[in-house]
Amino acid sequence: MSTNITAKQVNELRQKTGSGMMDCKKALVESNGDFDKAIDILRKKGQKVSASRSDRKTSEGVVVYRLNDENSKGFILSFTCETDFVAKNEDFLNLSNAIIDISRDKDATSLDQILSFELNGLSVEQSIVDLVGKIGEKIEISDYKVLSGEKIVPYIHAGNKLGVLVSLKNVHNLDYTSIGKDVAMQIASMNPIALDSDGVDKSIIEKEIEIGKEQALKEGKPEQIVEKIAQGKLQKFFKDNTLLNQQFVKDNSVTIKNYLSSFSSDLTIESFIRISIG
Repeated sequence: MSTNITAKQVNELRQKTGSGMMDCKKALVESNGDFDKAIDILRKKGQKVSASRSDRKTSEGVVVYRLNDENSKGFILSFTCETDFVAKNEDFLNLSNAIIDISRDKDATSLDQILSFELNGLSVEQSIVDLVGKIGEKIEISDYKVLSGEKIVPYIHAGNKLGVLVSLKNVHNLDYTSIGKDVAMQIASMNPIALDSDGVDKSIIEKEIEIGKEQALKEGKPEQIVEKIAQGKLQKFFKDNTLLNQQFVKDNSVTIKNYLSSFSSDLTIESFIRISIG
C-alpha cells in the first residue's frame, strides 16, 4: 500500500536537504514517508552521482581565503566544479565559504583534516557529496594551502578563479596592505616560480643551462663561449621568472626588489602562494 505524500512533506524535506522537489518526492515515496530514510536515500544518490562523475575535470569554481585576527596567517583553497553555472550557484558558494571559515577557525593544516571537520552535523566530505547529489556535477576541494609570516596580504583576481597570499617582513609603520596588494597583483599576472634565484629548483636550473647551450650551438656560436652564453640566458630566466627580479608590472623601470626598497631598505617578501583554477 503506497503512502500518500503531501506537498508540505516534500517541501519540508527540501528545506532540510536542499535537494530538488522531484528528488525529495521520490525519496519520500520510496521510504513510505519516513524522513530519516528519505534523507539516507538522497545521500546515497549523492554518493552514486559522485562516483559516476569521479573522472570528470573540475575547471570552474572559486578561490577563497581567510586570515587570522593578526593577519599573520592566511588560509586559501580552490573549490571547484565542472561548469561556470554551478560556480555561481548560491549553495556552492555558501559551502565554499563555510569550508574556508572552518579551516581558519580550526587552523587546518591539510586537506584530509578539512574533509573530516563537521558542518551542521555532517563531515565536510559528506557535505560535498550531498551537494554533488543535489547539483549533479563533480565538486571538490582541488587545492589548499596555508601561509604564515609577519603580515599576510591577500588578493583575489577578478572572476574569483585566481588567488594570492603574500607574506611581508619588516613592515614597520608602512601601509603594508597597499604594498602587498601591488605585489600580489604582480604574482597573479606574472606567475613567478620562486622568490629569487635561490628558490629555483636545481633541476630547473640545469635544464635551463642545457637549453641555453643547445640554442647557442644551433645558432653556430663557438663551443668555447657556449657555457658563458648559457649562463647569460639563465640570468635572463631568473629576471623573468623570480619575483624579486621581475620588472614591476605597474612601472617597468623598476624591479619588485626596487619597488620594496622605495618604501624601506629592509622591507621584503618572505614567501607567497598562488592558487588558480583552469
